[in-house]
Amino acid sequence: MWYEKLQCIALLLHSRSNDQDFAICSVSCADKQCFCLLQDCIQGTLSEWFAAMPSSLDSLPSILDCTIPENTEAITPEEREELKVSVKLFLTESDRSSIRSAVDMACLSLGVSQLDSVIIAPPPLPEGEAQTLTHLQPLWEELESLVHSQKIAAIGTSDLDKTLLEQLYNWAQVKPSSNQVNLASCCVMPPDLTAFAKEFDIQLLTHSDPKELISAAGFQEAVQGSSKDLQAADWRLEWVLRYSIIVKSRGIIKAKGYIVHAKKGNNL
Repeated sequence: MWYEKLQCIALLLHSRSNDQDFAICSVSCADKQCFCLLQDCIQGTLSEWFAAMPSSLDSLPSILDCTIPENTEAITPEEREELKVSVKLFLTESDRSSIRSAVDMACLSLGVSQLDSVIIAPPPLPEGEAQTLTHLQPLWEELESLVHSQKIAAIGTSDLDKTLLEQLYNWAQVKPSSNQVNLASCCVMPPDLTAFAKEFDIQLLTHSDPKELISAAGFQEAVQGSSKDLQAADWRLEWVLRYSIIVKSRGIIKAKGYIVHAKKGNNL
């Protein structure tokens, strides 16, 4: 089967909104009134893509771009100045090259040369292990490189306490412009974090993302549900990028979606 030749899957899950924000971890499918979990949208996008494949096809490239053209809409040069493109990148492993791949794919998919802001969510650590500056440094260096090459305008962090944010700020060449705080873990912004952010002009944002946007098991279920010929256990999720396209003058979300990247396990 030609499925066996696949080494990589990239999905673009895109939704549009009229003055309406979408719930975290949800996107709108082809039916813009239908909201579903990310796992369901991955399965739906894969199923729709494979259903459109010619039955006579017996060969595919190793990298498969599963994009449904009708569900995507690139930003035109005329409207670019009116829009802000914000991204949060969820990594599943500490591979700094994934950051550049994700940013390049987002720019290409959305028709832009630069992302206005990128927030990095480092890969989950083993139980009992705490995030340190050593964990963050390789990832941040890659983000800094993308800022220097003008692929990103501003970079931010997620779930750093005051101590770690201060360590990163003092070490980094390109300073973090924002830090997301999960209010599920603290109902009120810690005063020391608030004071530090105010002193150094770091924007504090709130979020309610789970530690894992989608689990490895959930991703494999989505793959298995889309095609029985794709051996789900062979596929490994590398990263998930969530983007929001915001109308600057009105502060509303015009469109929102996900780009999901996975590789075949034996190719890692």
